Amino acid sequence: MVFRTAKRTIPWEGQLMPKRIAETTKAYIAGFLDGDGCIMYQLIRRKDYRYGFEIRASVVFYQKSQNEKHLRRLKNLLKVGYLRKRKDGIREYTIVGLEPVIKILRLLEPYCRLKKEHIKTAKRINKLLKGEFNLKRFIKASELVDKFQYLNYSKKRKNTSKTLKDFLKRHKLYPCND
Repeated sequence: MVFRTAKRTIPWEGQLMPKRIAETTKAYIAGFLDGDGCIMYQLIRRKDYRYGFEIRASVVFYQKSQNEKHLRRLKNLLKVGYLRKRKDGIREYTIVGLEPVIKILRLLEPYCRLKKEHIKTAKRINKLLKGEFNLKRFIKASELVDKFQYLNYSKKRKNTSKTLKDFLKRHKLYPCND
């Protein structure tokens, strides 16, 4: 299986992480996510998609460059994602894709404190997107994606469920009957 992002193709063999991760390690990673991480769901414009958009899921961990070794260890443990160096001296460890993100969130859910609402919303989105594509469920999922704007204090979000609905109306795909 291959996950495609805007600029990268990220191979993923289906095995997200080792079969056993110590409970203390899961708690550490959850604390890291709560403190220096972000869970994002975004509507991404895709001109090659019939319905014009995709829902992208990401989990990102942030550290100063001098602490990059912690991100490398995390990447080696989870066996998915990529590291990125930003111009401002921050390193990012990013995991993209609905399937790997939801697996990680389920693994960390019992230990997360600050991101509980993020995880709950992510699980609802995942449930709507499972199975055969259904436009009504996709629209409902896009409405839940909007919630991340407030959960993450996002100020720059351009694509919302309203943007999606407007696109679908212009292309005579909404309201839908399926």
